[in-house]
Order: sequence, then structure tokens, then C-alpha cells
Amino acid sequence: MEGLGRLFDVSIGCVPTDAVAGAITGKRVSLKNADACTILVVTTGASTDITDVDLQQHTASTGGTTADLDIIDHYYYKSETTLDGDETWTRATQTAASEITNVGAASEELLLAIEVNATQLSDGYSYISLDIPDLGTNGTRHCAVLYLLHELRAPRKPANLVAPLS
Repeated sequence: MEGLGRLFDVSIGCVPTDAVAGAITGKRVSLKNADACTILVVTTGASTDITDVDLQQHTASTGGTTADLDIIDHYYYKSETTLDGDETWTRATQTAASEITNVGAASEELLLAIEVNATQLSDGYSYISLDIPDLGTNGTRHCAVLYLLHELRAPRKPANLVAPLS
């Protein structure tokens, strides 16, 4: 069996979008069928505005109740003028919060990884999303978000995986 379906599943948080042109509301993903999710954020562009993100939890796939998920006390990132695979991860720490502000350096590409365990969600919450606020007015900063669901509760062939929003 391949890794997709056995070890992990993937869902989109947002397609590449210019966060300098306006805020990005992340799509939701369910943690009902996975014990954890690694959120990956990739940014490119020649903006001098620095990347910020905001982690949310939800009680439903649409609508429901939304609240900050104040669990991010550390994260990892790679930042360089051009991400080309020769970077190493930097571990950053902060007081637990739902927000990360000023990740990486201005005018550099960024790869950001945030870990969320299903047990960290408040009672009654099963969904998460990652929002990116309007980053400013300087140039462009295209951002994409992927959810890597792992520790799958029911590994299956990829075609038989439960939809990540279920």
C-alpha cells in the first residue's frame, strides 16, 4: 500500500492567492478521521509585507461555531530568497496562541509547518482552518495552504478515503 491513504491524506486550505490583495479565509478540514494534521503554508512574491496566519476551530463543516484555536506554541519554517531545497527548518517558539505573526523575512519565499493534534480541539469542535489576514499593500505575496492529515484512523486505498471535509 502506498503512503497516500495508509499514512496520510491531503486537502486544500487555499489555492495560491495574493494575500496582499485581501484576507484569505481558509477552507475547513475535519479531524474526525485523523489524529493529527500538519498545515503547510507556502508563500512567494516580491512583497515586503511579512506573513501572518490565524488558526481556527469549528463545530461544523459549514456554519456552526468558530473560535480561535490557541495552541500554537511552536512551528517550523524555511525562508529564503528562492526556496530550492537547500534550506533547513528553523524552529520558532511563542506563547500559545492561534496567531503567528511576522514569519520569515520580507521579500523571501516561505514554507511554514504547523502541527495540530485532534485532542487539542475544544470539546464539540472537529474542524480546523487556517486564515491569512490581509498582509498589507506592498507588492504581492501569493499564499497556498495544504492540510496533511496523518495518523489516519482507517487507512484505505486513496480512492476509498473518506472526504477530508466529512
